[in-house]
Amino acid sequence: MSRPHRALDGAPATARAALPETEAADLDRLAHAVLARPGAALGAVLRAVLPGTAGARWLRSEGLPPTTRAADMTAEQWLSLHRCCAAAGHVPGPARAGGRSGRPSAHGHAPGAMAAPRWH
Repeated sequence: MSRPHRALDGAPATARAALPETEAADLDRLAHAVLARPGAALGAVLRAVLPGTAGARWLRSEGLPPTTRAADMTAEQWLSLHRCCAAAGHVPGPARAGGRSGRPSAHGHAPGAMAAPRWH
């Protein structure tokens, strides 16, 4: 069972209001993923949210240092981050059944895969 998201407020809520309803849910998921670690630096948070160096490139394009906090972002920056995620094809999605996030496992194999047998 997933936890309900709390309602957005401040800049993320303003950004959400500027989007059509079809995109608002994507911004909700993005904002909740970014705001899940409120004290963390945005550079570290974006590494978990965006693929490759997209987060670092987005920070640089916005003129933000990686130590910026998500709470300091403006509504325009939230909209820009949303566009960046959509362009990268990586808007955080709803949790998948079975508790899996869809991300590769930390040990280098796909979920359920096993290492190749070693012949001695």
